[in-house]
Amino acid sequence: MAIEILMPALSPTMEEGTLAKWLVKEGDTVESGDLLAEIETDKATMEFEAVDDGVIGKILIEEGTEGVKVNTPIATLLEDGEDADAAPAPKADAKPQEAEKTEKAETAKPKDAPAAKTPSGSAPAAPKKDGERIFASPLARRIAADKGLDLTTLKGSGPRGRIVKADVEAARKTDAPSKAEAAGTPAAATLASSADSETVKKMYAEREYEEITLNGMRKTIAARLTEAKQTIPHFYLRRSINLDALLKTRSEINAGLADSGVKLSVNDFIIKAGAKALQDVPDCNAVWAGDRILKMKASDVAVAVAIEGGLFTPVIQDAEAKTLGVISEQMKDLATRAKERKLAPHEYQGGSFAISNLGMFGIENFDAVINPPHGSILAVGAGQKMPIVGADGELTVATMMSVTLSVDHRVIDGALGAQFLAAFAGYIEKPMSMLV
Repeated sequence: MAIEILMPALSPTMEEGTLAKWLVKEGDTVESGDLLAEIETDKATMEFEAVDDGVIGKILIEEGTEGVKVNTPIATLLEDGEDADAAPAPKADAKPQEAEKTEKAETAKPKDAPAAKTPSGSAPAAPKKDGERIFASPLARRIAADKGLDLTTLKGSGPRGRIVKADVEAARKTDAPSKAEAAGTPAAATLASSADSETVKKMYAEREYEEITLNGMRKTIAARLTEAKQTIPHFYLRRSINLDALLKTRSEINAGLADSGVKLSVNDFIIKAGAKALQDVPDCNAVWAGDRILKMKASDVAVAVAIEGGLFTPVIQDAEAKTLGVISEQMKDLATRAKERKLAPHEYQGGSFAISNLGMFGIENFDAVINPPHGSILAVGAGQKMPIVGADGELTVATMMSVTLSVDHRVIDGALGAQFLAAFAGYIEKPMSMLV
């Protein structure tokens, strides 16, 4: 019997991907370990290897297809003597198939089980339009009946145009604005709760615009940031830090390393200072794990790297134990490969703390959104010369850097976050202490 080759989960958070390119064709003989395809996830394009030996029977998903759900059959593999014509027929679309599979699981019941009940009684009968039966799953009919939706107005995405749960759910979302407006709710208020694309586009029907479809990375960023702001109780701690000693030390070190090709950045010092501060205040080196806190031993520091269309947060592991030179080399390598989308999942997942530095863009200060499950993130602004009162009480000029620590209050309390910022500031203002 032909073996189904399924869409792989190339990272723990991957739910769907784009089948970017097939590296084999129907009839090709493959062995375990041979490359089959290139799969584009929300973060990178990765190669997918064969697990079994055999012959490629049928290609079920064409290259370039977006939104292919994990575990969707994408091809078949034939064993010796098998006929390609006996392989399963290609699925027209990965998403409807997945919806149908989920729906069957939800409606599965023993052979002799009674019909499912709705709050108003038995499952609704199949609807008809112009005397012809409208094909809809039992679950779709029950949801439609509960919500007062007319199935004859819906278009099905299931096999042979069958209406499935996803179609009814989508209709409920798009139906909400019209009902609200019919009741006299202003359009702007309606958008606050249901800003679907068609509703928003109607607002700008008379204006010229370019419509940009979200890629996988942008969708993931949107989902994760929405999750973060809705579920994480953020609070913010702000502090100004004197950079003059660090800038002098950096200049002296770089002068001594001129022949080696190594050049330290201010960001390298910031990474090291953050890692050392996490060791000094270990209760801040923690992540939220649903019903508990995981307190980490090593300081694994994630650093935001802007790329076209989004960002990565590659992780410098064991940063507290690494020299500034090693941190600098690793950060340059990770940033370069991030921009080329060549990072492996283990290189951008994990960490307990993150740094987002927009100082090089002239941003004075800002509040960063925590990247779950991290306990905190440090937003770093630009160093600026400004008047300050020195230790001797006299007015002087210093280069000051504004930082803001965004904290998950479930993990870190205010006083604890303040201790971390004090430790961090100590290393930045006395940079030689982080070299010991």
